[in-house]
Amino acid sequence: MHKYIFRRLVLIIPTLLGVTLFVFALVRFLPGDVVSLMMEDYSGYAKDMEELRDKLGLTRPFHEQYVAWLGNIVLNQDLGVSLRDQSRIIDDLKLKIPVTLQLGIMGLLISLLISIPLGVFSAVKQDTPLDYAARSTAIGMLAIPGFWLATLAITLPSIWWAWAPPLRYTQFFDDPGKNLSQMILPALILGIGLSGTVMRLTRTQMLEVLRQDYIRTAWAKGLAQRFVLFRHALKNAIIPIVTVIGLQLGVLISGAVVLESIFVVPGMGRYLLEAITNRDYPVVQAIILIFALLIVFANLIVDILYAWLDPRIRYS
Repeated sequence: MHKYIFRRLVLIIPTLLGVTLFVFALVRFLPGDVVSLMMEDYSGYAKDMEELRDKLGLTRPFHEQYVAWLGNIVLNQDLGVSLRDQSRIIDDLKLKIPVTLQLGIMGLLISLLISIPLGVFSAVKQDTPLDYAARSTAIGMLAIPGFWLATLAITLPSIWWAWAPPLRYTQFFDDPGKNLSQMILPALILGIGLSGTVMRLTRTQMLEVLRQDYIRTAWAKGLAQRFVLFRHALKNAIIPIVTVIGLQLGVLISGAVVLESIFVVPGMGRYLLEAITNRDYPVVQAIILIFALLIVFANLIVDILYAWLDPRIRYS
């Protein structure tokens, strides 16, 4: 196991290099640049714009910019400064990462609380009206766009009941109640979007496991239904479900980008969207690097969980 984890950690290095190089090149293919956006309200001369580009280091060759940026991260553990306002990116992220983590964890917990019980229930009630209703609900969760649901969640209550969710963010430790009142709605919408896939897979895996001989033996011994379903069946059906949950981290991140913008949540997703709009290259690169790290380590944790969930799995 230790050798396997070490090999996976070593493989993270070329993965991150590939991701950073791709993003570093991609953002520079976007039309316009940060200097053009900064000076669009001024009738400045082209010479002034070139001087500003040179001051920001944007006139250097591509490979020099990349090596300088990467070297600053490796040697100084510094993600650089924003081209837009010259603030240190790492200081901004210290405030925004906890917000996105809170939204992501709440969304994931809501997703699991909805999808796993519903998937087990649907499998037990196979081909009954309740099963059809649960499957239709899962399809609806997959089909309804999160941004559309979020827009309705803001506009309809304000029209019908003159109520709108609080849009001024409050830190959790300053006022937990007010913080949760703002975060619960985007987390619920995020969780609903993730639930459909997990619910359908849970149902499929449970149906396969419930047909196994050892489950029939458990029923024949007179074990309680809850014990058979959750101790024997779900435990053996959970590995593919854990895999999908790990893979959904990318969906979680993309959903956070949209929902943070709609609900005015000052997290990494909204920060990324603003940086893309402003062509703030260092900010975009730093956030994508962190997202890539999260996804890579999440997949590693999922692989380690396999051996914990199923003792028959061993990594040599």
